[in-house]
Parts: sequence; C-alpha cells; structure tokens
Amino acid sequence: MTPAITRTYGSRNSRAGYPSSPVSDLSSPPLPESKRKRPLTDQSSVVNITNPHPTKRLKLKGTASQSANSNTRNKTQNKQRTLTQLHFCIDTSILKTCPTCDLSYTKGAPDDEALHRAHCSRVQRGLEWGKEEEREAIKAGVVTVEDSVRIKNGKRGRILHVRADVGGKIGSKLATLYDTINLALSSPPLTSEALRASKVYLFLLPSAIAGSFREKIVGCVIAQRISTAMAIATPTNATASHDLGPEETSRLIAVDTTSGLFCDPAPLPTPLGIPRIFVPSTHRRQGIASKLLSAAASTFIHGCPLDPSKGDVAFTQPTGDGNAVMRSWGGNGVRIYEE
Repeated sequence: MTPAITRTYGSRNSRAGYPSSPVSDLSSPPLPESKRKRPLTDQSSVVNITNPHPTKRLKLKGTASQSANSNTRNKTQNKQRTLTQLHFCIDTSILKTCPTCDLSYTKGAPDDEALHRAHCSRVQRGLEWGKEEEREAIKAGVVTVEDSVRIKNGKRGRILHVRADVGGKIGSKLATLYDTINLALSSPPLTSEALRASKVYLFLLPSAIAGSFREKIVGCVIAQRISTAMAIATPTNATASHDLGPEETSRLIAVDTTSGLFCDPAPLPTPLGIPRIFVPSTHRRQGIASKLLSAAASTFIHGCPLDPSKGDVAFTQPTGDGNAVMRSWGGNGVRIYEE
C-alpha cells in the first residue's frame, strides 16, 4: 500500500508548473511572479548581526536595609528646610569696640572676630616664652640683665634684653609682640632702620602651671639710640602760653592737649629714646614698667648708665597711661622726641 503524501506550503515547488492546456494567443500574458517575503528566521538572523549576544538588563531586587535607607533619604529630601528670617537694623552699628583691649572690629566678620580673640588674649595675659626660645637664647645673643626681680604682688621674674631685629624663633615671637603693641597703642610699625638701632627689654614671669618650664612676657620696653629730643614745658609755661601772643604761643608744641603736655621745640642732645612701652592689662600697677625702664637706662650703653632726671631719656608721644608712667619714673627731666 503506497503511503499518502501530505504536501505543505513549504514543500511546494518554487518553479511554476506548466499549464494543462496550451496557451492561447488570445489570452492575456501570465502575471509576473511576485517576490516572496524573507522568512522570519532570516530576518532575525540579520538583526542579530549587529548585536550577536543581546543582553537584557536585570532589575536587581534590593535588600530590606537598602530599601529602608532609600525611604529615609526620600523623606529627608522631601522634608522642608527651616528658614531663618533676617532683619536689617539700620540704627545699630556693626562696628564694636572691646572694653578690655580697646580694639574696634566688625561684628559678624569671621576674620575680624578671630583677630580680636587672639589680640585680646595677648593683651590680657601676654605671650609665652618657652623652651624653643630659651634653647635659641645663646645663639640669638639674649642677655639676662637681672634675675629674681620682685614686683609688688610678691612674684619674682627676670629681665633680659636682645637686639630688636633678631631672627629665628625669637624674632618670630618678637614680631608677634610688635604687632600686638602697635595694635594696642594705635601706633605705626617701627622701620627696619629703627629696629636695627634698638634693643628690646622683656620682663618674664614663671608660668602658674606646676611643673611647666614656660614663662610669660608680662612687660616690654623698646629702647633705641637717638641724638636729640625736646624738653617738656613746665605747667606754668604751658598755662601762660594761652595768654601770650601768637609768636610766643607758636614756640610751644602741643603733644597732648587733654593732659596739658607741651614741649619746647629747641632740640637738646639726648642719647636714649623709648618708642614703645607695653604691659598686659592683668599685670599692670605692679611696677613692671618702671623696672624695665631702669634696666634700659642702666645697660643700653655699656658702662654708661643714664639718668632720666638729667634729660638723658626721651619718649615718643605717649598715651595717657604712658604719660603717667613717664612722669612717675623720670620726673620732670624726661623729654619728648619724634620717631
């Protein structure tokens, strides 16, 4: 028995069959063979040429902690930030003056406030003199003038002097000290020529911390070599100058009108000048300034002690406190000079 052959569309012969009857000339020509579509398998193979190994990105399922963190992050981002209401106060000045160090600074400015904190601390308590400075003392030429100097509160310290233009660690310490003094006294910095002709006298007190070898700089006097200065007018001459004519009045130079300090402009030979004197506020009225001035007068010129009562010492334009120290230490013999 011959099996039945089942034909499908795919097994159909692509070649056109012959007609069962001869083609008549009167009939229309046969239609052209239509182009067959490309099978689906061929299309997929063409597409896969550009990407032979297509991969599908898998969506990883996060853990419970990651989902909790994402929820917390979303809540934080969605939470509204707290805003601060600012107001302009036109009638209040932002320039503030510290009652302790008398420094004026801009309130709210970080740089100004940092400068004020550092300056106020140095003005009240002084700078430290530690092992680094003591280790370099011999190399820098530091000279101890007097040991075990007793002040009014019973404490004992020491006085030393060094060149004002010294370098190294001691020079860096002195540079900070100069800036503090000039800022506290509202004075311009000393020139390099003035520093080369000057010596710095320091009063050191031991630190209050037990077992510490550090000391505090509680007093500073800068002494320099000068040539001439002006004599201070007596109170009688200063008072009479208001009643004199313009020619006589012009002879006196007003140094400080609030304290009645006048000078005779005639230059007088004077060997020693004191351009700067400073004591921290917490160590004042202990006789430290007078001790430093006496040390400078006796040792500035080797083998030639100077006497302020004879006009050997002069000061630059002093402040109110400096005028009081100058008068109590040197009497009426001290003089005034210009830097």
